[in-house]
Amino acid sequence: MPVTAHRRRLGIAAGTALLTLTVAGCSGLGRTAVGPVTYTTERDDVIMVNSPLVRGCHRLAPAGAKEVNNGTLVDIILYRTPDCTGPGTTYVARSVNDVNAGSAPPWRSFSTVH
Repeated sequence: MPVTAHRRRLGIAAGTALLTLTVAGCSGLGRTAVGPVTYTTERDDVIMVNSPLVRGCHRLAPAGAKEVNNGTLVDIILYRTPDCTGPGTTYVARSVNDVNAGSAPPWRSFSTVH
C-alpha cells in the first residue's frame, strides 16, 4: 500500500474518532454548567461557584443560602439538605434568581438539570 493511501486511512480514522468523542461529549463527562451560581449566605456573605460540573451534588456554605442567582446556561434544583435529597426543593431556571422566605430554612446544596 502506498504511503499516501496509508496516511489517508489514518486521517479518516482519526477524524472518525474525534467526531465520536465530540458527539459523546453530550454524556456529561467533564461538562460544566457554563456561568456562575452566586448565593448569599445567612451571614450575608456572597459566594460564587463558577461553572460547576453538570453531574453530582454541589454543597453550599455550611450556613446555607438565603438567596441564589443562577447565571449558568442550565437549570438547577436547590435542596434544604447538604446531600441533594429530601423534600422542599426549589427549581431555579437558568439566568434567574430566587430569594428564600424569611421563615424557611436555608438551601444547603444544588444539582443541575441536564
